[in-house]
Amino acid sequence: MKIVIADNMEGEVVAEMSRLGHVEYKPKDLNASLIDAEVLVVRSATKVTAELLKNAPKLKIVARGGVGLDTIDVKECEKRKITVINTPGASTNAVAELAIALMFALGRQIPRADALMRQKMWAKKDLTGSELAGKTLGIIGFGRIGSFVGRKAHALGMKVLYYNDVEVKCDYEVKKETLENVLKLSDFVTLHVPANANTKGMINAERIALMKPSACLVNTARGEIVDEEALYAALKNNKIAGAALDVYSAEPYSGKLLELPNVVFTPHIAGSTKEAQLRIGSELVQKLKDLLAK
Repeated sequence: MKIVIADNMEGEVVAEMSRLGHVEYKPKDLNASLIDAEVLVVRSATKVTAELLKNAPKLKIVARGGVGLDTIDVKECEKRKITVINTPGASTNAVAELAIALMFALGRQIPRADALMRQKMWAKKDLTGSELAGKTLGIIGFGRIGSFVGRKAHALGMKVLYYNDVEVKCDYEVKKETLENVLKLSDFVTLHVPANANTKGMINAERIALMKPSACLVNTARGEIVDEEALYAALKNNKIAGAALDVYSAEPYSGKLLELPNVVFTPHIAGSTKEAQLRIGSELVQKLKDLLAK
């Protein structure tokens, strides 16, 4: 069996997959490599489009290391009888930790403090921050990752509100609210919904206007969820206090949000920890083993 690994994968995982078949790791010509491939392994970089699948007549499995399947044409895979698998739980902790870290970065002005220190400026009096304890966190999308963020926030002394299609039972104190109330009542709003027709642009000018002037928005989910033009206008005009973004409508990102001092940026690294990468790889290997054993 030929396995094509199109994106970055830990060495240990590549070695494990090599025990399942012949592995081609990050081939220079992906289209050519797919001609006789039976398994394609991707992360978020490679888009599995209908056009790409035309080059893979023998493909049986597309294995996505990560949560969402928005980078894969699932309908086309179904039409071609290609099984699609992913690892929805493997990066949960990594994403949740980054969401919390970005809140700390915003509240304590960590990027600005670091930049000023590198300029040899001791700006202690200008860097008074705010604590997370006692603040209200609004979580939009309360699934696997959102509920994990809530648990960590609750442990930090935050009041946790959430908006979700269904009510979720938790072992910590949370309150379900309407989307509008989550936006109105929260000091921090963090996004944890998938990208689809219902969520694209859901954080628009009208909804951002509901937020407190002192509130901050955190997005470690998908860039398409946020109307970046509306966010830019709100941040520039101090309608909200700040934002922290790990994902963008187009990546790599080079848009005008980069001009603003009240935004913290990371380059889509929410799931990029050594531990998460190993969990993702191990889970993919096990799922492939299970499929091949059938």
